[in-house]
Amino acid sequence: MTKDIKIQVDNIYKIFGPDPASVLEQVKAGTISKSELLAQSDHVIGLRDISLQIPAGETFVIMGLSGSGKSTLIRHFNRLIEPTAGRILIDGVDVLGLSTRELRDFRRHKISMVFQRFALLPHKTVLENVIYGLRISGMDRKSALEKGREQIELVGLSGFANQYPSQLSGGMQQRVGLARALATDADILLMDEAFSALDPLIRNEMQDQLKDLQARLHKTILFITHDLDEALRIGDTIAILKDGELRQVGKGADILINPADDYVRRFVKDVNRSRVVKIGALMKPVEMMSLHNANYRQCQEILDRDTGVALCRDDDPVQVFSPDMKNTLTPSCIDDCATRQEMTPVVLETLSLEECFPSFAKGDGALLVRDEKGAVKGMVSMKSVMAAL
Repeated sequence: MTKDIKIQVDNIYKIFGPDPASVLEQVKAGTISKSELLAQSDHVIGLRDISLQIPAGETFVIMGLSGSGKSTLIRHFNRLIEPTAGRILIDGVDVLGLSTRELRDFRRHKISMVFQRFALLPHKTVLENVIYGLRISGMDRKSALEKGREQIELVGLSGFANQYPSQLSGGMQQRVGLARALATDADILLMDEAFSALDPLIRNEMQDQLKDLQARLHKTILFITHDLDEALRIGDTIAILKDGELRQVGKGADILINPADDYVRRFVKDVNRSRVVKIGALMKPVEMMSLHNANYRQCQEILDRDTGVALCRDDDPVQVFSPDMKNTLTPSCIDDCATRQEMTPVVLETLSLEECFPSFAKGDGALLVRDEKGAVKGMVSMKSVMAAL
């Protein structure tokens, strides 16, 4: 099922400087580089022709190195930064067309933000920090306190409501910031390097907690990071920026396996793909064929369609042949399978490549892939796994 598009970004440009409009057409034409523009006119390109579609309920990670434009981009969604050109639609509404009053309501109720340095009020307790947004939006104190306590419990800070930020660890302070953002029930959560200031162990714990919360709440989360491991761990989709330009958008596994250019290839080269890529990302379609009526010619025709063949006994695979194993499938192979007692291992589509290595060691070069309900999803060959690595 296709997800509804929550946020649509169309051809966004952001130019910083004394007169951005005067150099916009030059930037659009692509005839001048970022360094040349700065030298000639004292303008800086923040974003160049960014277009994105972000589905509802997805954790969408925007990543890049310092100066890539990722934080500039995320601040366009709540109009903390105004674009030089382009359009931003949220739930079909042009955010750039909102009046001052409409924008204020939009920021209070539709979109929340979690900051890298927590941005807590030091003179207020945990509970008072959490309800701050509720109170300024007009909610009565009793209702706000009740809502605040719910959010404190949700992020695992029960018992700390009356503590002050200075009494909390960095990870606990960030939980307060997260609770404050969640308290408004906003559909969209902007998280700008939210975990970057934390120690690695605490950062991993916060990533796990965010994933758990997202599984329950189904927010649309825009998460900014410079850490590829973090992006791969929490992101449904990843967008990679460089010098204000979008270099690639896709699922983590797609980016690792098929980098769009040399920059992305260098960016991902040190990642252990076997631990990140799921076996399901490499699947090809497969046709199940009972050994009682297996036909050599028919098997070859299936393989010619770039589809695997699983020779089965009672729906259990005796041997799986991938298209790249066509030359090894002979009439005698089919006869041998008919008398073989052991079965080829079956793996779940959610397993990592690393987790599937023992099954490949027991098989004959290709494995059948099922989902958690036991339905056949496809097949994967060892050759395709090695190519991905």
